[in-house]
Amino acid sequence: MYTSERKDRLDRLVRDVKREMGELPPDDIDPDHFKGKFSQFTPRAKRASEREFRLTWPLALILILVLILIWRYIMMGIL
Repeated sequence: MYTSERKDRLDRLVRDVKREMGELPPDDIDPDHFKGKFSQFTPRAKRASEREFRLTWPLALILILVLILIWRYIMMGIL
């Protein structure tokens, strides 16, 4: 339940040094192996990653601002 971050960090450092010196076998865990695995097994995340076009927040805000500016010019009678 309670862990010591300092002790965990020290253990990890000792393990890394021993691995570099050849006293321990190399780590078999490859972080790139796990990349993208979550989206493969959840339907919603899979659909989201397969979509080609995503309307992101900055793009949506810019689009809203442009539409407001066009509406303002139309209402003022400039266009």
